Amino acid sequence: MRELLRSVWREPRFPGAPVRLRRDWVLLGVIVVATLVEGILTRAYSGLALGLLLAPTVLWRRTHPLPVVAIAFVTCFVWLPQPENASLAYLLLLPYALFRWGSGRESVIGAGLILAKIVASAVIGEITAADMLLGFVAMTAAFALATTFRYRARLLDRRLTEAKLRERERLARDLHDTVAHHVSAMAIRAQAGLAVAQRRPEAAVDALRLIETEAKSALAEMRTMVRALRHAQDAGLEPSPGLTELPRLAGRSSSGPVVEVELAGDLDDVPATVGTAIYRLAQESVTNARRHARQATRIDVRVTADDGFVRLRVSDDGVGGHPAGSSGFGLVGMSERAGLLGGTCEAGPAPGRGWTVTAALPRTGAAA
Repeated sequence: MRELLRSVWREPRFPGAPVRLRRDWVLLGVIVVATLVEGILTRAYSGLALGLLLAPTVLWRRTHPLPVVAIAFVTCFVWLPQPENASLAYLLLLPYALFRWGSGRESVIGAGLILAKIVASAVIGEITAADMLLGFVAMTAAFALATTFRYRARLLDRRLTEAKLRERERLARDLHDTVAHHVSAMAIRAQAGLAVAQRRPEAAVDALRLIETEAKSALAEMRTMVRALRHAQDAGLEPSPGLTELPRLAGRSSSGPVVEVELAGDLDDVPATVGTAIYRLAQESVTNARRHARQATRIDVRVTADDGFVRLRVSDDGVGGHPAGSSGFGLVGMSERAGLLGGTCEAGPAPGRGWTVTAALPRTGAAA
């Protein structure tokens, strides 16, 4: 119980409270008009003066909830005799704003002031027991309503934050896959060009042309991602690479291992999300093989599909295991990408020599 009270006391203010909106000024105008009309018609000039005096508090009810509650209810208590103007009902907005936007400490202190005012008014005979009960009910209703809206707003904010985090993780994986693939290819071809530059200058020129092609491809994919970040609503206008782009991974290296791509099975109606995931997994696997498979002469990429799953197998004939990579987005990122679609991705040494990456994604593209 003590921990609960302590957590309530330490509850921070709810962020994003609007300062003053146009409708607040409209509300103030309505309150002033209603107070004037009631005061003049009923000749309740004491209530008229009190209503006009406290009306501006509605403008600061969100940004300064505790001070306006203290000003309003302390003023009402010392304003004797107690007016009974119906137009003073707008003061119920103040405890609602207190519980909706105030901190835990402000809410506790403000609730104490309101309760003290109600009880003190009953003790000195300004209000009846029924009025006191009605005051308790009104404050309880304000608390329940404000707490409900506060919880809903916090839940929506949490969901939005989680969605942004998932999107950042997806973009990080895509960025890593794109940059790692193209930059690794450029590095390998640059090394090959340097190795043959003196003996075969024409081969070095060919390597430079291939590096230029890789750089253009990397820039094109980077521009697509930047446009998606700047204009989220247009992100879907340019489709992400999918199964039809897998042949681009083959035959792209004049030095190092040859990449062979084989597609089998019914791949026509595979969802775009699954196709993109398979492409990115294959791209990352080929990049890792080119980077880490020593003495490799061949990298095989095979994609098959049946009624339930789309399967990927990438293998090489190199020597030595493949490290996960220093960036933290290698094999871990591949497993996360497959897991988001309810699939699996595993990597390990093949029997004899080489390294194999296998992945299986549900054809529906939905996590279980």
